[in-house]
Amino acid sequence: MTTPLSIRPPWPRGARLLLTASAALALAACGGGSHHFSFDTASRNLATQQVAADQIGLPTKGAVVTSVETPTAASGPQPPASIRANISIAPVDAAAPPIKMGLLLPKEWNGKVVMLGGGGYNGTIPSLYTYSAAPASQGPYPLLDQGYAVFASDSGHQAGAAGSRDGSFGTNDEAVANFSGAALKKVSDVADVLVTRFYGRKPGKRYFIGGSTGGREALAVAQKWPADWDGVVSWYPAWNAASLDLQFGRLSRAFAQPDAYPSLAQRKLLRQAAMARCDALDGIADGVVSNVAACNAQFDPATAQFEGKPLRCPSGGNENDGCLSDAMIAALHAYNTPITFGSPLGSGETQYPGFNVWGAELGETGASPLQPTVTLLAMNTTAPASPAPLTAPYWAVFWDQWVRYFVTRDANFDSLSLDPQNPGPWAGRIQELTRLQDINSTDLSAFQKRGGKLLMAHGTADVLVSTRATAQYYERLVQTMGADTVKSFARYYEVPGYGHAASTAFNANWDSLKALDQWVSIGTAPAGQVVTATAGVPGRTRPLCEYPGWPRYGGTGDANKAESFSCVAP
Repeated sequence: MTTPLSIRPPWPRGARLLLTASAALALAACGGGSHHFSFDTASRNLATQQVAADQIGLPTKGAVVTSVETPTAASGPQPPASIRANISIAPVDAAAPPIKMGLLLPKEWNGKVVMLGGGGYNGTIPSLYTYSAAPASQGPYPLLDQGYAVFASDSGHQAGAAGSRDGSFGTNDEAVANFSGAALKKVSDVADVLVTRFYGRKPGKRYFIGGSTGGREALAVAQKWPADWDGVVSWYPAWNAASLDLQFGRLSRAFAQPDAYPSLAQRKLLRQAAMARCDALDGIADGVVSNVAACNAQFDPATAQFEGKPLRCPSGGNENDGCLSDAMIAALHAYNTPITFGSPLGSGETQYPGFNVWGAELGETGASPLQPTVTLLAMNTTAPASPAPLTAPYWAVFWDQWVRYFVTRDANFDSLSLDPQNPGPWAGRIQELTRLQDINSTDLSAFQKRGGKLLMAHGTADVLVSTRATAQYYERLVQTMGADTVKSFARYYEVPGYGHAASTAFNANWDSLKALDQWVSIGTAPAGQVVTATAGVPGRTRPLCEYPGWPRYGGTGDANKAESFSCVAP
C-alpha cells in the first residue's frame, strides 16, 4: 500500500540557528499575516525549537527541530516561498526508533493546515507538496500554492531497502503502536505547537488527507481524536489493516501452490477476456468496467472464452501463456472471495472481503510509464515465497513481514506455514494485533457534532485494498448513525477503472481538498463532482458517483466527457 508518485525536489541544507527564550516569546506574540509577522524572523527562529513532552497528548520524551531547509527545485518551476523544519520526536522506550516528521510553512499562509498520511508500512516522510489524486493541472506544488501549512511523518520508524514493505520495526511494541495510530496524535500535536509559534496564531482549520495506510490514518484521526480535525479525505483506506493482512496470507498461500501463479501474459489474457465480457455492461466499450457488480456476477475464468478459445487450459495444467491452469483459476477465485474466521477477531471483525479481480490490472507488460508501479502494487513478477523477495506480490511481501516481525517476531519463521484461518499458537497475538491495527469504529458522532466532514473514495479496480471493504465500512457507518446523519457530514465515491494509487486504464485526479474545504468552510456540500483521467485516455472525465451509484453512458454524446454519463444505482 503506497501513496501516488510525487515530486521530491532536492533540498539544500539549512544552517542551525539558536532560539532564545525572548525570541520565542516575541514570535508567539506575533500574528501570522499581520504587519507584525516577519517570515524571515520566524524562519530564523524555527531552527532548534523544542516541544516539551507535556505539550504532546500521548507519551513521548519531547520533540526537537533538527534542521531547517529552504525548499528549492533543481529545475523547473520553483516552489512558493516557504521553510521546512525537520523534526524528531523522542520515544519513551530507548530501544524504539524516533518519529521523524517534516513541517512545511509557507510565507503566505491561508491559516489552515493539512496533515498527509503515509503508505504501506510507512517508514519515510511523504512529499509535503501534493496529496492523493491531486489534479495534475494544479502543478507540482498544489498545497503550497494554496497557502497550506503541511506536515507528515514516517509514523515512528525508518524503512530499510524494502521501503514501504519493510515491517522489521514490528519487533518493538512502541514502534508498532506508533504505526498503528499513536504517531498521528503525537505528530499532530507537535505540528500544532510549532505552527502556532511560527505564525503567532493557531490554525483555523485542520485537514487530513491520505490513501491506503494513509486512508486508514485519515479514518483513525476522525475516530480517535475528533476534536482535533475539521475534515478528512480517505482514499482506498486499509482501515481493517490486520484483517487485510490475514487475507494477504490466504492469497499468498493460494498463489504459492504449484502452477498457481500466472505469468504477465496470462494476467493480460485474463484481463482481456474479462473486458470482452464486461466492458460494455455500462453502455459503452471504453476500456473501463463501470458496472462492476454485473461483471462479478457474469464472468468466471473457469468457463470464460476469449477469441473463441476457453481460458482454461484443456489439461488443467499450466500448458502455456495462452491459457490458465486449474490451480491459477482456484487462486483467482480465492482473490475474488472473502476470508472468513471461525470466531470474531480481537477487533470484532469476522471476515475480509474479496477483490474486484475481473478486468482489473494484475500486472502485465505495457508501454505506459505507470505500468511498473501498477505491476508492483498488484502481483509483481515472482510467486509468493518465504522469505518473500521484493519481486513477489506486494501483498505477499506484506504478509511475510507481518508474520515474521509483528506476529512471531522470528525473522526465520516460514510465513507460508501459518494458516490465517487456523493460526494455532499465534491466535492470541493475532487477536492483540487486530485490536490495535483494525480502525473500525463506526460511531463518528463526536466528529460529526463538531462539524467535521469526511470524504471517502476508492477505485473499483483496486487489487491491494478491496473496494468492497470500504463499502462495508460506509454501510456500517450508515447502520450505526442513520442515513440522514451520515449524509450530513460524509460522502463515499467509487471510481471505476482506478486501481491502487495508479492505473494505466483510468488514473484518477480529483480536487478532494477543494471539495472538503468548501464543505467545511462555507457549508457547500459536494455536488456534481467530476473525476479526470491522466492515463488510458488522458483528459477524459467521468461523474464521481456517490455509493452505490456508478456511471452509465446515456447512448449519445462524447464518451470522454462526464456529461454523457449519469449515475445509476445497481
